[in-house]
Amino acid sequence: MGSAVEVPLLEGPVLEGEFVRLEPLEHAHAADLALAAAEDRTGYGFTWVPAAGDFTAYVDTQLARRDTGQVLPYAQVDRATGRAVGATAFLDPRRRPADGTLFAIEVGFTWLAASAQGSGLNTEAKYLLFRHAFEAWGVSRLDLKTDARNGRSRAAIAKTGATFEGVLRNWSVSWAPGEEGLLRDSAVFAVTAADWPSCRTALEHRLTGLRERRAATAGPSRP
Repeated sequence: MGSAVEVPLLEGPVLEGEFVRLEPLEHAHAADLALAAAEDRTGYGFTWVPAAGDFTAYVDTQLARRDTGQVLPYAQVDRATGRAVGATAFLDPRRRPADGTLFAIEVGFTWLAASAQGSGLNTEAKYLLFRHAFEAWGVSRLDLKTDARNGRSRAAIAKTGATFEGVLRNWSVSWAPGEEGLLRDSAVFAVTAADWPSCRTALEHRLTGLRERRAATAGPSRP
């Protein structure tokens, strides 16, 4: 029998933005994430967000997946407070059989504290992840998937500039409460390398608008 093929680990640096810093997930983030998850949970109907007391196991699970080479989990840190307010990840890397070159990746396992939703952190986090995938790793395709019933998530993904490609029936396990062991239909979106320049421009335009709104809210600075 031949030896098992070693799967390369996904390796990514800290991704620094103006409003959010994406740090590779570690146990040091668990306490902040537990506080974030303990806020209003009504928006988590289709998303895997553990209860506040389960974050040691949550981090353990994501780090174990990292060690298989299938996931690169990040904590989303609000730069204004220095606290982790959510999580996201690269996952499901696809590589060319001939040389192991990474050609496609997915972004998922994303959630934010209720107080951070609508703040623009998600927009900037997606921008940082997309830019790293296309410009550092040189992928040809980036996927995003969500429960087909999750209209809020689908709308948020569409705003990133990703193209809706259809619904895959019974594609993955459901995260909806009371649906343990059941399968869900997944809405699939993607950005290709050809799409990335226009997608990048659109995301940068949205970030400029966010910057201007925050400046207007803050008011004039004191001398």
